[in-house]
Amino acid sequence: MSLRVHHLNCGSLCPVGGRLLTGQGSLLERGLMVCHCLLIETSEGLVLVDTGFGTADIADPKGKLGGAFVAISAPRCLPSETALEQVKRLGFSPDDVRHLLVTHLDLDHAGGLADFPRAQVHVHEKEHRAAMAPTWRESQRYKAHQWAHHPHWSLYTEGSGEPWFGFPCARQLRGLPPEILSIPLHGHSRGHAAIAVETPGGWLLHAGDAYFFRGEIHEQEPPCPGGLRVFQSLVEIDHQQRIANQQRLRELSRAHGSQVRIFCAHDPVELERLQH
Repeated sequence: MSLRVHHLNCGSLCPVGGRLLTGQGSLLERGLMVCHCLLIETSEGLVLVDTGFGTADIADPKGKLGGAFVAISAPRCLPSETALEQVKRLGFSPDDVRHLLVTHLDLDHAGGLADFPRAQVHVHEKEHRAAMAPTWRESQRYKAHQWAHHPHWSLYTEGSGEPWFGFPCARQLRGLPPEILSIPLHGHSRGHAAIAVETPGGWLLHAGDAYFFRGEIHEQEPPCPGGLRVFQSLVEIDHQQRIANQQRLRELSRAHGSQVRIFCAHDPVELERLQH
C-alpha cells in the first residue's frame, strides 16, 4: 500500500538565545524550534505522528502549559498551527484521523490528543506509565488535561517480530498498516520511541526528541549548538541510553542514509527540507 505523508509544523517555539539554539545570529535574538508532526493518509484513515500543541493549550497557554514553560519557550500559540486546523485545511474532517502515534507524551507532543477524541492513541507502555504517575522530576513535562478525555490507549512493549535495520521494534500496530512501525529509543523520556514509515521513496524515521539538531546525526551538518546540548542533558531521564541511541542513529544514517530519511521533532531546517 502506498502511503502519502504530509509534514506539518504544529507549534513554534521562539526562546531567547538564538545562537545557542541555531548556531547563527546573536545571543539576544530569538531562536526558532518547530513541532514537526506527520499526517499520513492510509486506506484505514488518517494517522498523526505527534500532535504538537492543541487548541486548549493555545487558548490558555499559561494556564495549560505553565507560566515557566511559556516564559522560557515563548510559543507563538497560533490557531492556524494546530493539527486540527491543518487537517481541516487539507480538506479532511477531524473524524478522519483514526490513529495518533506519539513519540512520547511531553506537553509539546501530546497537546492535540483531545482535538481528536475518537482516535486511538498508540504509545509505549513505559511512557504511558510515566505520564499517568510521574515522578517529581517528570511532573513538569506531562500535562494531564491533554488526556482528560480518556482516550483509547494502545500500549506497546519492546520488539515484536523481526528487527528494523538492527533496531528492536513494535510491528503490526493495532489497526495500522504494516508500513508503520514503532522503534523504542528511550532516554529522553522513560518510554520515548521513534516512528518509522515506509513510503514509495524509502523509509522516514521520525526520531522525536532522540536528538534536537541535525548535526548530531548527520555528519555533513554543522555541530549541535551548546544551548541545545545543555537543554537535552537537563531534561533527559537516562543519559547513557540517550547518548547510545544517538550513536545508533548516526550509524544508521551513515550505513543506510539512502534508504532511511532521519529527522527529529524540533529542527526547523529538517522540516523545511522535507516540506519541499
